[in-house]
Formats: sequence, C-alpha cells, structure tokens
Amino acid sequence: MTDEPAFDRETLTVWLTENGVDHVTHDHPAVFRVEEGLDLKADLPGAHTKNLFLKDHKGRLWLISARQDTIIDLKRAAAAMGSGRLSFGNETLMYQTLGVRPGSVTALGLINDSDRRVTFVLDQRLWDADIVNFHPLTNTATTALDQAAFRRVLDLLGREPVVMDFGALGA
Repeated sequence: MTDEPAFDRETLTVWLTENGVDHVTHDHPAVFRVEEGLDLKADLPGAHTKNLFLKDHKGRLWLISARQDTIIDLKRAAAAMGSGRLSFGNETLMYQTLGVRPGSVTALGLINDSDRRVTFVLDQRLWDADIVNFHPLTNTATTALDQAAFRRVLDLLGREPVVMDFGALGA
C-alpha cells in the first residue's frame, strides 16, 4: 500500500471523463460540516449528502452516504446493517482507504478503496434522487451526478451499495 491515494480530485475528474460519466463540478470555499455549506448548496440542484466513515468493533469499515437532512441513529443503523457497535473511523484509516481527509468524506472516495475494505451503505433517498452531489475527494468543490451517472460510477467500481431507508429505522 502506498502512502498517497491513487486518485485525487484531478485524476478523479480525468477518470470520470475517460469513462463517459457526465458530471458537473462547482468550486467553493472549504466546507467541513453539512451546516456550513447550506448557503452554497441552495444554488446547486439535486440531493446533497452527508457521509460518515465508520468502523465497527470487529474492525469492519463502513461508509454511509445519506441526504444531508437524514437523521442517522448509529445504534439502529448498526443493527440494520448487521454490524456491531459503530464508531467514527480515524483520519489515518480514512486516508488509507478512501484517500480523503476529514470534511472531504465522499462516496467518490470508494475509487481509492482498491482492497474493498469499506462496505458502502446508501440512503434510499439518494438512490431515488434525480441528481446527487458529492465532494470530488476534496471539500472545496461539489460534483453533481445524475442518477444514471452515479450508478455508472458504482458499476465501474464494481460496488453494489447496501441501500437503506434510514427514515424507516426511526430516530
């Protein structure tokens, strides 16, 4: 395993283009938490996301991508996902697996998880959204993908998400 991730924003953008994945990327000031970017996101169409990088008590890694307004009860989510107690994964592990730093966690980081250590859990509302927005491996931009493009990315990466209805789990 190398110290640097295989993909960064620039190489991700080239990969998307080379694979015919339609996308639009908007640059903006750095955003570290969902609440910080609400004004920026208001001008961008589509579903905006929050992404949680988690580790369970057995050392399994999880990435939850959900609509920004989704309430996620980690105890109920863990039970529904078949996981044990969940906690947030540390920065080193996040960088080693997804190639991102805190504030930049994104489903697009799965491109760096060549060892497939991370299980991808996707909010049903994102699976159903016409357009989804993710950071392109940095929190200074947002990349919009229509649903066909997003599913193409997952297909190219050989990833089948665990789609969950977090609203049905209760809060």
